[in-house]
Amino acid sequence: MTIDRNLSEAVTPQRVRPPRVATASFIGTAIEWYDYFIYGMAAAIAFGPLFFPTVSPAAGTLASFATYSVGFAARPIGGIVMGHFGDRVGRKSMLVISLLTMGLATVGIGLLPTYATIGVWAPVLLVTLRFIQGLGVGGEWGGAVLMAVEHAPDRKKAFYGSFPQMGVPGGLIVANLVFLGLTTNLSSDAFLSWGWRVPFLASAVMVIAGLVIRLTISESPDFEAIKQTRSEQRMPLVVVLRESWREVGLSAGAFIGINAVGYIFMAYLLAYTTAGLGLSRNLILTFTLIASFVWLAVIPWASAYSDRNGKRRVLMVGSIGLVGCAIILFPLVDTAESPLILLALLVTAVFMGLVYGPIAALFSGLFKAEVRYSGASLGYQLGAILGGGLAPIVATALYDNWSSTTPITIYLTAVTLISLGCVWVLMRRQRVDLT
Repeated sequence: MTIDRNLSEAVTPQRVRPPRVATASFIGTAIEWYDYFIYGMAAAIAFGPLFFPTVSPAAGTLASFATYSVGFAARPIGGIVMGHFGDRVGRKSMLVISLLTMGLATVGIGLLPTYATIGVWAPVLLVTLRFIQGLGVGGEWGGAVLMAVEHAPDRKKAFYGSFPQMGVPGGLIVANLVFLGLTTNLSSDAFLSWGWRVPFLASAVMVIAGLVIRLTISESPDFEAIKQTRSEQRMPLVVVLRESWREVGLSAGAFIGINAVGYIFMAYLLAYTTAGLGLSRNLILTFTLIASFVWLAVIPWASAYSDRNGKRRVLMVGSIGLVGCAIILFPLVDTAESPLILLALLVTAVFMGLVYGPIAALFSGLFKAEVRYSGASLGYQLGAILGGGLAPIVATALYDNWSSTTPITIYLTAVTLISLGCVWVLMRRQRVDLT
């Protein structure tokens, strides 16, 4: 909290309207996810030979994605710790701390010596900094979503709650543009020598800008009401697990499918198509970039539509569509035909947007305000570690053992079916009317 007070001396918070709060949530979240995604891209392209050079290329890729998954292991911890203080101290201060945590860890990765310089300490430090990244992003989502949703007017909760959700494809777009620019203009040797560090070091400028923006917005009105009535819970997590453990489990299950498909889409496909199919790295980065713009556009549209017509219709259509995407994604990619690969990514992006947009307001509505940060964060981050945290490493291991993408298709179909069932149950259990 001292960090927030010291930084606030130069920036005076103002009572602002919901669009500005939502925009601030989008910008800050996009910066954090940019930091998070550049790690995944570097893991697919550079971390194997730089940090795990003593193993085979396939094992090096697997090791890189294993360190990638360490960030997911830290996310529930970050969600629990920052959720606790977010419910007791305030949403805004946790957003400042999460952005600082992520920024410092990301710049640290950009400064890391490689295995050739310091030996085994290189991967050890890489894993440590990735863990710290996970702590930061674990606390980010709940605070950003609640600031947007709790400031939002009645009947527009899902729309404003979609702004931090747009930060995910927003961060992915910026990360793709940076990597595309570097890989286009640098030789492979130059990229492995120093070019991979540029995206990590550039994060410092964006983090400073994000901190200034976040310090100009006011605290959530729902939390201010909690402070005025002195209704804070001493142990919010205990209350959540005692009163709402079903909602936590169902929200985690609802998030597994889209998160698994999303991280295959964002991280694993780049490694698979370049190493397994021999396709151009820049081609896949470009296709992912185009699909990310579609994902970004669908999120607010789907959320606004769900405000007018109900979340059930949008989330069920999106969840059923994700099952279909899980079935067709790899068969289309395996054709190695550029139009079919692009089609697969675009269709997947549409259905990811249909689910990912409204799900923020859905999760927020499952918990009362006094424990909302803790409850929503815990469900979301558990779903993230079971979905996206495992997906790239499971996909890599399955392909390495079977030399086929069919087991990956079966795996993705199973997790999306689990999420479809959880979404169906959750739509009948939403307990808090945020309006």
